[in-house]
Amino acid sequence: METPAAAAPAGSLFPSFLLLACGTLVAALLGAAHRLGLFYQLLHKVDKASVRHGGENVAAVLRAHGVRFIFTLVGGHISPLLVACEKLGIRVVDTRHEVTAVFAADAMARLSGTVGVAAVTAGPGLTNTVTAVKNAQMAQSPVLLLGGAASTLLQNRGALQAIDQLSLFRPLCKFCASVRRVRDIVPTLRAAMAAAQSGTPGPVFVELPIDVLYPYFMVQKEMVPAKPRKGLVGRVVSWYLENYLANLFAGAWEPQPEGPLPLDIPQASPQQVQRCVEILSRAKRPLMVLGSQALLTPKSADKLRAAVETLGVPCFLGGMARGLLGRNHPLHIRENRSAALKKADVIVLAGTVCDFRLSYGRVLSHSSKIIIVNRNREDMLLNSDVFWKPQEAVQGDVGSFVLKLVEGLQGQTWAPDWVEELREADRQKEQTFREKAAMPVAQHLNPVRVLQLVEETLPDNSILVVDGGDFVGTAAHLVQPRGPLRWLDPGAFGTLGVGAGFALGAKLCRPDAEVWCLFGDGAFGYSLIEFDTFVRHKIPVMALVGNDAGWTQISREQVPSLGSNVACGLAYTEYHKAAMGLGARGLLLSRENEDQVVKVLHDAQQQCRDGHPVVVNILIGRTDFRDGSIAV
Repeated sequence: METPAAAAPAGSLFPSFLLLACGTLVAALLGAAHRLGLFYQLLHKVDKASVRHGGENVAAVLRAHGVRFIFTLVGGHISPLLVACEKLGIRVVDTRHEVTAVFAADAMARLSGTVGVAAVTAGPGLTNTVTAVKNAQMAQSPVLLLGGAASTLLQNRGALQAIDQLSLFRPLCKFCASVRRVRDIVPTLRAAMAAAQSGTPGPVFVELPIDVLYPYFMVQKEMVPAKPRKGLVGRVVSWYLENYLANLFAGAWEPQPEGPLPLDIPQASPQQVQRCVEILSRAKRPLMVLGSQALLTPKSADKLRAAVETLGVPCFLGGMARGLLGRNHPLHIRENRSAALKKADVIVLAGTVCDFRLSYGRVLSHSSKIIIVNRNREDMLLNSDVFWKPQEAVQGDVGSFVLKLVEGLQGQTWAPDWVEELREADRQKEQTFREKAAMPVAQHLNPVRVLQLVEETLPDNSILVVDGGDFVGTAAHLVQPRGPLRWLDPGAFGTLGVGAGFALGAKLCRPDAEVWCLFGDGAFGYSLIEFDTFVRHKIPVMALVGNDAGWTQISREQVPSLGSNVACGLAYTEYHKAAMGLGARGLLLSRENEDQVVKVLHDAQQQCRDGHPVVVNILIGRTDFRDGSIAV
């Protein structure tokens, strides 16, 4: 039989349960109040009379970060931020395709050292940028993509152009965020800008729903019905919408820091630098391969050039590093890279990746000691477990590493016969080029000869933008950029269609430079309509179109290996006339005026100096210059 003493604890369970239930209810209510923003609204009021809008916050952050241009194709979702940028003196440059806007932002980032910014509207406006964003990711360009979106309240409810944009861009971007309240615009953009430039640079994406960009009174008109439904349900819905609106704008205009956040840029340790100094000091046949990462800090280009000259190691230059040593520098080796890498006893891969461009590392000799430096560890060790092995792998900024390497090797010299051996191979290749330039072609002009004349005509203040396959591949051997950051190519992704966007960004970033665009006729099809953009915005650039009426880089292999030219044929289209129809100037070069190539180039230069964009349509024949080149 139970005793009264034993039954007492059971009787006390009800008050404990009641206390627990009350506590749970209170916690749930507090959590709901927090999610509804009620606590925040107690401390931060909503200025319902204000005509300010979230676009002003966007523009303020961009200006505080030194952004001078924003590239766009207009859409109603993003109109407020474009208007606000214009008011703050940020130049709004609208293009004819969203992909061009992102390519222009990419070029701006590469040449300026700041984040390039593009803004596009929701849905198809954003999906049109995917190729350019992926190209920026692979080229490691710090680009901020601002995307419009449906109202926060209407997402996943079938609104116009509403898709899951974040899921689309997460694999492409270092940082993705959707702004849900006006007060979050500033901190989100600051974090995005810092992420774009820290570590391994790359694109970032910030989604800006339409209701965080427009003024309170306009959002209220769209969100809250003028005549709420009657009854309890109607009052609850009306209260919820009013509260949602208040939370959206609470604290929207309170002062916040707008300037840049500190960047996190990896640096080589002193111990790593010292080990590399010791390896290189014992070299007899050292060689350096400099890639785009060496120029991630454009303002340090002159210091880097001086350091490479002081180091005295012969080098190959690729990507954005092309032109680092100017034209015809004795340390710059241009040809026979694979053979040189096999002979070198110490190789410094500075911002260069062992991908297809170095045959996945197979061109590196197993007897060579290899030093590799890269901000990105995954890129740095790519294929190292298969075809090659680094002696020293340094994760850090490439440019500053080279400067430290030079400090540690002060006074070190190498026998001149090694550089002379490499330069002799260059001279032999150049003689072969001269012979090919003199060979007749079946019709039109010899592209090798044309590009040699371009090389002779190119001014010292020029920037080269290259976009194409066969014609551009030939130009890479024959046309030399005149200095650092004067060569823009797509990078590792090999994207066609970058030309107009890169030219747009380059000319705006460097208005005193002559921007020469070398196009294949296939690639030019992507960029032709943007000559309307150049005309409207008074941006004089010069396009040289190598017109051989085909996708020649593909047909070189497809025809002999598969016996068909299907889908490779184009026409000798009158691109110069098409450009004239868009308001630009157009010139033609063909066999009829082949003795006037230089004169026509000078005419094009003068028209550019007079403020006109120009297209020079160059009808070329086919040569065996690039037979055996890789197209896949």
